[in-house]
Amino acid sequence: MSDRKEIINFIKKRPYLIWYVKNYERLNDESIVEHTLNYGDWNDVQTLIKIMGIKEMAKIFRKKSKPSKMGRQNYFLNVKNYFNLYFRKYAR
Repeated sequence: MSDRKEIINFIKKRPYLIWYVKNYERLNDESIVEHTLNYGDWNDVQTLIKIMGIKEMAKIFRKKSKPSKMGRQNYFLNVKNYFNLYFRKYAR
């Protein structure tokens, strides 16, 4: 399990991932994972994996990448496809 403070520090250092937010402490892990995968570079993704753990990150991704009852999910199609394959291989 990851340290919440570490996750918040991670996102504070990367305002380009979630530029419209002023209060980073209010962000949930799901939003941080989503924005990191959608807008981050490979180093951002790997750093968040080190903080959260790959299994926890994969769990959040899998849960949130499925369409909701309203048919929505916020992952870009290419990001969703890539990380479905990535987490299937590395986070069983």
